[in-house]
Amino acid sequence: MLRLSALYRYPLKSGKGEILQQVGLDKLGLDGDRRWMLVDEASGSFLTQRAVAQMSQLSALCNAEGGLTLSAPGHSPIDVDLPASDAQLRGVTIWRDSLRVPDAGDAAAAWVSRFIGKPTRLVQVPLDRARTTASGYGQDDDQVAFADGFPLLLIGQASLADLSQRVGRPLEMLRFRPNLVIEGSEAFAEDGWKRLRIGDVEFRVVKPCSRCIMTTIDPQTGERSADREPFATLQKYRAQAEGAMFGQNLVNDGNGRLEVGMPVTVLE
Repeated sequence: MLRLSALYRYPLKSGKGEILQQVGLDKLGLDGDRRWMLVDEASGSFLTQRAVAQMSQLSALCNAEGGLTLSAPGHSPIDVDLPASDAQLRGVTIWRDSLRVPDAGDAAAAWVSRFIGKPTRLVQVPLDRARTTASGYGQDDDQVAFADGFPLLLIGQASLADLSQRVGRPLEMLRFRPNLVIEGSEAFAEDGWKRLRIGDVEFRVVKPCSRCIMTTIDPQTGERSADREPFATLQKYRAQAEGAMFGQNLVNDGNGRLEVGMPVTVLE
């Protein structure tokens, strides 16, 4: 039987992951997932671990007031309020998308600038300012917050076990930053899924996930692996025209709640 074996949320794009037992869903995926982002103050370009590896050590947790609590080694924690609807809007760029979103204010900017080491701003995306997903995949009205392309990422536990065996050492699931982990399937069974149901919510599988050098960053230490693993192995046996694929991008049809242990049904 297939079951939901783990839930992960990343309140800040490219920040540390948060392990959950249950969570709600809205139009943009898991409640609070990748609704915050760091951008270069001058250009508005988004920042991630690809260029700023120390972001793997930046903890960003959703707090009860809807804001964000930031902490990192050597830095005192800071609570950041959810920007008001009339907050200053900042023009930002994420991949090919340009949008205007609320800025989280000068105190938050000073904190993240000290952590990053250059002038940086923290921004947040409300539901009404979300991006649409990549054209050619899913439906025209599918939306996404600050995740790279789609609201949700699913990985099969057996797929990680297969990759770990090929690399020759156990790999942490958090290297691959999924939202949903499914157990009970064969390795890479998710490649053939088109529609799923977990609890009362249905999901569409819209696109395989192309992986990058971020998979070589140890989520515990923030250090890159000298042997370029597991990215090197993925490039050998999971390569497609668009890159080395590991995991599947999903869109949820409707809201609801997820809880670890829920049965998973493949509808198509």
